[in-house]
Amino acid sequence: MTDTLSPERTQLARRIIVAIPALNEAGFIADCLTSLGLDAPEMAQVVFVVADGGSSDATREIIADLARTRPNLHLIDNPARLQSAGVNAVARSALAEGRDMLVRCDAHALYPGGFVLDLAACLEASEAASVVVAMDAAGKTCFAKAAAWIVDTPLGSGGASHRGGRQSRYVDHGHHAAFDLALFREIGGYDPEFSHNEDAEFDRRLGAKGGRIWLDADVRLTYFMRDTPQGLARQYYNYGRGRMRTLMKHGDRPRLRQMLPVALLCICVLSLLAGLMIHPLGYAGLLGYGLILLCASLWMLMRTRAFCGLWAGVALGVMHLSWALGAVRMWLSARQ
Repeated sequence: MTDTLSPERTQLARRIIVAIPALNEAGFIADCLTSLGLDAPEMAQVVFVVADGGSSDATREIIADLARTRPNLHLIDNPARLQSAGVNAVARSALAEGRDMLVRCDAHALYPGGFVLDLAACLEASEAASVVVAMDAAGKTCFAKAAAWIVDTPLGSGGASHRGGRQSRYVDHGHHAAFDLALFREIGGYDPEFSHNEDAEFDRRLGAKGGRIWLDADVRLTYFMRDTPQGLARQYYNYGRGRMRTLMKHGDRPRLRQMLPVALLCICVLSLLAGLMIHPLGYAGLLGYGLILLCASLWMLMRTRAFCGLWAGVALGVMHLSWALGAVRMWLSARQ
């Protein structure tokens, strides 16, 4: 990757609009924009648009202050608040006129140098409809660090190609990054009713349209995990709801890695009931899962040589069970 100023990359920059949906991201938005190269000379032709969902912190003030000296940075309102609606609003805006590449970025992430232009170059060279990237998780608190270490393992992500993946290839789904803007508009953009999993739902429609998705494992981003078990639980509960909603919308069957958390939740609930109502041996399933989580903590402690690794089992259990609870609740609510 490079930030070297060149006529070719400057010309490429004129074709790009960057969408950054945000809501109460005062602690991250400035660093996010800096990492995206907002002040790099060759990025002056890229249009950056933050779609704010009504932040109650200093997010809007930070953007307005930065925009005073950066004419390519814009702030628009996203009254629907959801990220999906925010990206759609950027894609439909007058700011997108004359642009044929859309890059979606997350205000809660940091990006490597040259990220935007490298993505655009990959999109052009691959002739894919979309380019997705791999995420390397990180954390600021002890708990978040442990969650980051465990999520990028098969135990945490089920082997999802965009979670720490190292091989570039065509995939069915990945962390969204760059799109052919015309095709994005043609299939209607994101479903604006999806608060989570809008990317996988979009990929499902894109694949049905014949669009190919290229995972560029050489273009990577750092994603910050939630700082507390409660925050992680809310996030993964919504992930589970979103994934189940996508499966039901398109009549798809869940994959094995999506069913495993649900199976674990069922085992834990049935084991607890059996232990309470039938015999103490009924707790075996619950204790067995607890042992797996304990082993995950000890493994991460030895692997990282950091005491924060002991939180890994807690984070893993939170991710598994919260995701499963969200998925089951969505499935049950659809049948009422």
